Amino acid sequence: MNLQPARSDHPCFNAAVKGTCGRVHLPVAPKCNIKCNYCNRRFDCVNENRPGVSSAVLKPHQALAYLKRVLDKTPAITVAGIAGPGDAFANPDETMETLRLVKEAFPHLLLCIATNGLNLPAHVDQLKHLGVTHVTVTVNAVDPEIAAKIYAWVRVGKVILRGVDAARTLLLRQMASLKALKEHGMAVKVNTIVIPGINDHHVDEVARTMGDLGIDIQNCMVMYPNSGTPFENKPELDAQQIAAIRDSAARYVPQMLHCTRCRADAVGLLDDDKRPEFESCLAECSAALPPLAADKPYVAVASLEGVLVNQHLGEADRFLIWTRTDSGFAFVEERQAPSRGGGHLRWLAMCDLLKDCRAVLVSAAGETPQQFLMEHDILPIEMTGFINLGLEAVYNGGSLSALKTRRKGLGGACCGSGEGCG
Repeated sequence: MNLQPARSDHPCFNAAVKGTCGRVHLPVAPKCNIKCNYCNRRFDCVNENRPGVSSAVLKPHQALAYLKRVLDKTPAITVAGIAGPGDAFANPDETMETLRLVKEAFPHLLLCIATNGLNLPAHVDQLKHLGVTHVTVTVNAVDPEIAAKIYAWVRVGKVILRGVDAARTLLLRQMASLKALKEHGMAVKVNTIVIPGINDHHVDEVARTMGDLGIDIQNCMVMYPNSGTPFENKPELDAQQIAAIRDSAARYVPQMLHCTRCRADAVGLLDDDKRPEFESCLAECSAALPPLAADKPYVAVASLEGVLVNQHLGEADRFLIWTRTDSGFAFVEERQAPSRGGGHLRWLAMCDLLKDCRAVLVSAAGETPQQFLMEHDILPIEMTGFINLGLEAVYNGGSLSALKTRRKGLGGACCGSGEGCG
């Protein structure tokens, strides 16, 4: 068993530096692969101050641009982390690319990851290679029977597992991950969400197991009852109750006593979060486009009359192809869209049709075709307004914030706690 937490410039692992060393969370991981019974996940909310919440989601190149602006104004930042708003390894491509970009641009920063551990085993070697030094894994139980009461389901690939089978699969992968992380010399923190009547009596066993694995520090967190979840009527532990649980668990593994339940877009010192000051910056960066690619000189447009962007991607029978010239923008040609129907084959054909386009301007697009396009380095941009305004933003690096189509059901809603996501 470790006698002291890992010493470093990471404020979550070392309380002695929490007033001088800050962290920035880069929200590049919106998807999650487990469903916790205390979590009601939303990420477009500015009024919630707990894990699993972010007012925007960034692409890797946007995260790097955001980080540069944060560091210019907040030099005390020593840690760049990814903590959702979903799970880092339900979004492995975005997570790994972000870590790579940050390591190249800012090698002095500590790199940190938070995860539920389900998909972590396959990525431990790569994390080590990228220089990740600190990892947090949420472990709420080490008994499958108890864990089965905490998780509604676990998704492994395309398979949804439930009950004890789901819990056992998650626990096996968590234990394998924790062992591998320590073998690779990383500092590891375990978050344990304490749920009255479910696992509050079990925290000692979790702590004992973590101590045996050599875990550096445990963070026993009070569960926040969330409306719309199976645990919404569970009482919240008071300060005396959680203190007693932490005191008992401290016999096996050092305890974190200074947690501030950081959001997935937290920035600054633990006790002086600057997120509100960077809210507009985060929004601007979430609309930033990647650099122009020489092999993708065109932009495709879904338009009824050739003036406005006003067609849904799936309803477009044709695409208008535009390019940039020395004098402005020029229409190149019209391309017929693949016939409707055919499912994934249609989207693959569309990707081939638009392979020389860096973006496609549409009024709306479904999640599946958007994923296909992005996997082929074609950026789907949902917007309304004149075509030339979209082209201006794409080619000249303008902001898309004012052009973006607002989706219903995202603004102003209460957000889930997300603690299970790390």
